[in-house]
Amino acid sequence: MTRCAAIQLVSGTSLAGNLTRVDELASQAAAAGARLLVLPESFALFGDKAGIAGLAQQEAKSAELQAWMAALARRLRLTLIAGTIAIASEDGRAWASCFGYGPDGAELGCYRKIHLFDASVNDATAAYRESDDYRPGEQVQVFNTPVGRVGVAVCYDLRFPALFQRMLDVGVDIIAVPSAFTRTTGLAHWLPLLRARAIECQCLVIGANQGGEHAGGRQTSGGSAIVDAWGTVLAEAGFGETLVMADWQDAEQRAIRKRMPVAEHRRHFS
Repeated sequence: MTRCAAIQLVSGTSLAGNLTRVDELASQAAAAGARLLVLPESFALFGDKAGIAGLAQQEAKSAELQAWMAALARRLRLTLIAGTIAIASEDGRAWASCFGYGPDGAELGCYRKIHLFDASVNDATAAYRESDDYRPGEQVQVFNTPVGRVGVAVCYDLRFPALFQRMLDVGVDIIAVPSAFTRTTGLAHWLPLLRARAIECQCLVIGANQGGEHAGGRQTSGGSAIVDAWGTVLAEAGFGETLVMADWQDAEQRAIRKRMPVAEHRRHFS
């Protein structure tokens, strides 16, 4: 049995303030016995386009925030799936980068968000164009961790089941989904999509979302949740900054896969 946790934030434009809140909630999770912790998308800075661009350039040169994340994992002795931070790329945009760290602080890998949210939504922001500022990644990432093989998808990725099937192909036990779902789309689709991905892949899914009112009028949907391989919601948040935790029953997940061997039954067709 492994205790897993997700932090839900309402990140703002103060880097120091956001990191302080992450530290507080992460420390609570560790004190409660969590061995795996997932942070939300854009946890370090939210709602400050210029500030994020500057941080992306700085991070590409100094990796200071990466060092902070590694130190947090090491101090709390847990596996950390560290949401996303922006890191400048060669084409002038940034990668939305999710790093994994082991309880010794060692980097386990980095996933770059593949699917970028270019869509119109019936909310105050109306139109989103992530591809203006971010460059899409190209590779699926499943990290080898002390608690099992952990795959990563970020926010809009959740709508593309082929990505999750690829994780299943290479072997995955837990899938972490750092996110910042809009209020409109999240209230309609977030939990159904988390449950669908958990059921399809027969694995634990941990959705760590932003959840509140942000600078510039941006609203996120909250509802961070942990869903088991049967699709049961083990823990769920509402709005606001909080921590959700649940115990992952690895043996029961293996039993579900044995009783209903979906991966073995998968057919490839034209």
